Amino acid sequence: MTGWLGIISADHAQRGVKMGIGQIGHGKRGPLARLKAGDTLIYYCPTQERAGKAKLQQFTAFGTVSDDEIWQADELSLQPYRRRIKYASVTPTPLAEVKDHLDLTAARNWGYQLRLGLVQLSDRDVSTLATAMGVSGDSVSI
Repeated sequence: MTGWLGIISADHAQRGVKMGIGQIGHGKRGPLARLKAGDTLIYYCPTQERAGKAKLQQFTAFGTVSDDEIWQADELSLQPYRRRIKYASVTPTPLAEVKDHLDLTAARNWGYQLRLGLVQLSDRDVSTLATAMGVSGDSVSI
């Protein structure tokens, strides 16, 4: 199993959790195709709203990819690609609380990789974030 960090706004993460879906890169198929059934998807939200400038910088959702199906939704003028995700109940965790304990943030210019929208995580980071977010052992697949 692989751990992934999806970078999206908190309002989009909350909507995804409510719907039981994952969506990356404004609905692009490519990033979702990297995920496999059983993989872990954790959302990091730099902002509350997509176009918002106010920083949030929190890990807000933790889930497991349910299957290997990718489908295209039809929402008026939008047709984003999505995956089914089983989300755990979590406590949103500020980056500042875990930054010094993550492999992700060890490099000097670590934030640059977040621009990709989807970043592979080490098993250690998945475990660290699961603990910080209060995810039970049954919901963690690394």
